[in-house]
Amino acid sequence: MDDAVHPLRIYLAGHVALERGGVLVSERRMPSRQGRLAFALLVAERATALSKDQIADVLWNGSSPGGWEVALRAIVSKLRRTINDAGLGDAVAIEGAYGCYQLRLPADAWVDLEAAGSAIHDAENELRAGNLAAANGEALVAAAISRRPFLAGEDGRWVEQYRAKLRDIRLRALMCRARVALANGDAVSAATDAELAIELEPYHEPAYALLMRARASAGNDAGAMKTYERLRERLADELGTSPSPATEAVYLSILRRDGVAG
Repeated sequence: MDDAVHPLRIYLAGHVALERGGVLVSERRMPSRQGRLAFALLVAERATALSKDQIADVLWNGSSPGGWEVALRAIVSKLRRTINDAGLGDAVAIEGAYGCYQLRLPADAWVDLEAAGSAIHDAENELRAGNLAAANGEALVAAAISRRPFLAGEDGRWVEQYRAKLRDIRLRALMCRARVALANGDAVSAATDAELAIELEPYHEPAYALLMRARASAGNDAGAMKTYERLRERLADELGTSPSPATEAVYLSILRRDGVAG
């Protein structure tokens, strides 16, 4: 197998897995639920060595049982065995020293969470530069990865932090796709993605403003007005606030275009 042709790929969103060429280590081969969680933690935080206490805090959600150090050593040992049995021991190493563990991967290893973060960063840069096709392509990558569930069945602060990161990436990807669609004259697609963004973050005003513009662009000014009212009522009823001046400006621009105000 030519490793240069088949770099290591690691998936943490959706089903946890390692893949290189024709070799696949699925999460079903991981040593238990905690083995899957430990592997995800070591991959995501591999820039630094993690103390055994830090790992235990995530694995047992702040309530480590008696004898947890023995249990942790067993989990790491089984992970190493799974990786070696799959023939990936030359690419993936769990190193342990001074009471810490750290994962080592090849420099060209691809990790889906990192790919999603890079893709949305590039998408927003391309959009600012006016490169609509490139922006849309990167946003599609970010959206596809970030829509997958992260470690389903787990809870705890660390897991929730990464879920929040993925939710932010998905929100930004949907907004980027909607802006590209609107710039291309595709008001229907713009409205669809804006609605998905609102579903994800019900108080995200830029998504409402984008949906208003998409409705108006499609000739549905009544729908645009209803979108504003939906936002206004939600903010008033649930947060006791009002739409921002920027959102109100979009609303007023649609009214003035129709000669209803001013």
